Amino acid sequence: MSNRETEEEKLVNDAYQHLIDTYLHSRHRKHVEIIDKAFNFARQAHKGVRRLSGEPYIMHPIAVAQIACEEIGLGSTSICAALLHDVVEDTDYTVEDISNIFGPKIAEIVDGLTKISGGIFGEKASVQAESFKKLLLTMSDDIRVLLIKISDRLHNMRTLGSQIPSKQYKIAGETLYLYAPLANRLGLNKIKEELEDLSFSYEHPEEYRALCDKIQGITQHLHDIFQEFTAPIRARLDATGLKYEIKARIKTPYSIWSKMQNKHVSFEEIYDLLAVRIIFENEGVKDEVAECFQIYGIASSIYKPHPERFRDWLSHPKSNGYQALHTTLMDKKGQWVEVQIRSRRMDDIAEQGFAAHWKYKEGNTNEGSENELDKWLRTIKEILDDPQPNAIDFLDAIKLNLYASEIFVVTPKGEFKTMPAGATTLDFAFNIHTFLGTHCIGAKVNHKLVGINYKLESGDQVEILTSKTTKVTREWMDIATTAKAKGKIQAILRREDREMQKRGEEQLTTFLAQFELAPTSINIERLCALHGLASREELFSAIGSGKITLGNDDRNILKMKGGKKGWSRYLTFFIPHHDGPSSPTGQTAADGPVPTVLKIDRKKPLILNEETIGHYLICDQCHPIPGDDVLGYFDDQNRITIHKRQCPVASKLKASDGNHILAATWDTHKRLFFPATIRIQGIDHVGVLHQMTAILSQQFNVNMRQLNIQSEGGIFRGEIQLEVHDVEDIQVICRDLKKIDEIEEVTRF
Repeated sequence: MSNRETEEEKLVNDAYQHLIDTYLHSRHRKHVEIIDKAFNFARQAHKGVRRLSGEPYIMHPIAVAQIACEEIGLGSTSICAALLHDVVEDTDYTVEDISNIFGPKIAEIVDGLTKISGGIFGEKASVQAESFKKLLLTMSDDIRVLLIKISDRLHNMRTLGSQIPSKQYKIAGETLYLYAPLANRLGLNKIKEELEDLSFSYEHPEEYRALCDKIQGITQHLHDIFQEFTAPIRARLDATGLKYEIKARIKTPYSIWSKMQNKHVSFEEIYDLLAVRIIFENEGVKDEVAECFQIYGIASSIYKPHPERFRDWLSHPKSNGYQALHTTLMDKKGQWVEVQIRSRRMDDIAEQGFAAHWKYKEGNTNEGSENELDKWLRTIKEILDDPQPNAIDFLDAIKLNLYASEIFVVTPKGEFKTMPAGATTLDFAFNIHTFLGTHCIGAKVNHKLVGINYKLESGDQVEILTSKTTKVTREWMDIATTAKAKGKIQAILRREDREMQKRGEEQLTTFLAQFELAPTSINIERLCALHGLASREELFSAIGSGKITLGNDDRNILKMKGGKKGWSRYLTFFIPHHDGPSSPTGQTAADGPVPTVLKIDRKKPLILNEETIGHYLICDQCHPIPGDDVLGYFDDQNRITIHKRQCPVASKLKASDGNHILAATWDTHKRLFFPATIRIQGIDHVGVLHQMTAILSQQFNVNMRQLNIQSEGGIFRGEIQLEVHDVEDIQVICRDLKKIDEIEEVTRF
């Protein structure tokens, strides 16, 4: 055996021994024999295979099992499934083989973890979305499937550096869009934060490093604030004889960046970087809730509490099992500091998730947690039982059920129902029963009559009002906010659409028969172009609903000779509008036909410069310009669209169709102009507009394409469309506009 083989053998054995040691120190029953059997089987199955990093492949299953055991708290069945999770996918062994050797339960979990293709969404569907749907289907029967998948994803993210950039964007984007919210929903807070930060580090590496440096630069200052703030609290708690721990929690880079993006503020304007966590031991404490309030009483007697920042997650835990008391106190220097108070049991659940304690771990968890998890799994099942027409809709429906603040609403009988913040009367009706939702006309909230679009607040008592004559309308999609309500409404609308399309197709066939024509693809395309519709389904619906009445114009376009020549003037309906960069001739990508695509090497980044930019479409939702972190996406017609990496459209594509993602980088050197929009807000005053335009036109010589300003109550708000070279231009312009005394805020839109 060579030295390298000997070193690798030791590496594998040490990693496996560490896993066994961790398992033996857990509170699970000790079934080491079955774990040994799974390890040896997986080791043999993956023999000779290496990861892209160069290490033996078996190191990955061991690492996944280590995370499942140590960081989530799963037992022997899960550890075995984690060790075997890639065997079926990557070797000749089948699920039946796993079942025969290790039993049906481990085989069922491994099957749920195995990627699939084709099926639920149709032939052209994303394999990612298919795999995710299968994962959720299996998860509905055994939550361990999802917990191991999250462990697998965490290790893949920790070792993502060995992948090519386009693969990094796909995996990081999918992680941020789906797996981090899933971890959050299952109470795996520590894992959620690590997944977010790792994704952020690959999607926006420069911003991630800059934020890490800034956090590092103020860590000592925050530590000093923490010590000074907690000293009097410690003294008072020590006097009670309570066993406790006080920890400082500094915001993660991703959460800071998200707040900067959402609030349009700088790092220096983030004031809640530090939170204080008071964790007391359960030993000797009879009533956890009473102890939390007692500690709150001590802290609030030392520092003044903020009247609107008190959160009681004790009486009604979050739906992921989270329990704690949150308050915000003002220190002696006038700074607000968030304080979180919880027991050791509550802290374990907050960090590791109650799902790991639910059913599969010795000891009882509180019943509220189990019930809430059951409710969530039931909602997921309902979404799965009502198949979405495409991958994006399905992923959106699932995502709606993940990240959300929560409120508690009371039924007329006094039952508490958990709802996402922002939920409407209509959402609540569908949450109770589909019939109530379908026929909802409003509600009595706290004995007052309200409409279906009324936004509920925590503590509201709600009685749903119905009418048998009420019908679901398309406008309801804008009123509903929950996945369950939207899913049910979509299902009803789709059913009605199918009936309408069938009616429209029959009417069209009858109309065409009058002129001895058939409903061929060419004829339908001509009619779609005439009426500005994108698909045959839209055409059938419009005819069936009476929006389109077939007549002379339709007959004439169908009877035109020359085919292509006859209907070429309608082609504009098929060309998607994209705001593109100004070319040297001043045209944009949208001024002419859709750009032709260059031959690409998917392993190398696209180079966006003055020679190549005209071959790509520019996303008309995020409007990327040089300096933005970007990626490319190529569709079924091989057209490539450039998106910002954080673009909402790109986020969905990374999660649903990641194999079509391409890395991209700018190389424009301030030679081209790109459209950009900035938003301005400030105090209305004579001469402000003149100062703004002087800076833009004289100082920067910027071409303003459009200027919209509105003033109300002494405050003005406006949008200015400019032509700039890159992000640096925008930053300099925003900085100099902010120097005008009356201007309060300048942000890029």
